[in-house]
Amino acid sequence: MRWKTLAGVLVALAFLVPATPAAAQVESAGLDTSCQTVERKVYTDIRELVTIDLDTATDQQVRVLTSKILSKVRTDSLTTLDDQIVERLKGPAEELRSFLKTDMYQTWSSDLAIKIGQTLTDDAGPKVNEAAQEALDYGDVDAYLTYLNDGLYVARELDCAAQPTATPSATPSATPSATPSATTAGTPTPDSSASLGASDGEGGGLAATGADTATAAGIGGALLLLGGAGYMIGRRRRTRFQA
Repeated sequence: MRWKTLAGVLVALAFLVPATPAAAQVESAGLDTSCQTVERKVYTDIRELVTIDLDTATDQQVRVLTSKILSKVRTDSLTTLDDQIVERLKGPAEELRSFLKTDMYQTWSSDLAIKIGQTLTDDAGPKVNEAAQEALDYGDVDAYLTYLNDGLYVARELDCAAQPTATPSATPSATPSATPSATTAGTPTPDSSASLGASDGEGGGLAATGADTATAAGIGGALLLLGGAGYMIGRRRRTRFQA
């Protein structure tokens, strides 16, 4: 029973082990020229694709390998190498085999150098320019790949970190300006504490208006009615007394 369990573990490990290198190849995000987060562009090391002996491989194996390389070359947009591989696939197998041994690597190196030159844009920072020039001066595919896959993004991070932080401009105040006073110079301003109906201490006062006028008129009307009624009652008593 134990050997069955051990066999199951080994089978599981067999599936897990190949997956580990693939997971390690996943690159983290990087920055573009505007310091925005983007997915890194990872260029393939074509040398790792050549897993057969080109001297002893069959013509069919050489063509299959070439098609595999061409697929990666197109993913990396290496136009010169793409054109040359397509042209070699049309010719004899021996010419294709010879191309894979020598000329392919020279063309590949030239295409990588072109890719490095394309990163030297007007908005490239000083660290990017420095790292790119150093890779080009070294003149080796290993240096090219190191720059394109890692050094470019490290240099961009340094350039973006060195940029000054934008300070927001002061927002103009939304508070309206003070309204100029309508009081002309030399004209006294009345005291706000003085009530409208109060006397100024010299016998002068403001005339009653509004609700006070209506009240006085009502009282006057009532007095007139009472006076008229009293007059009529007195008149009747006088008439009876005379009779």
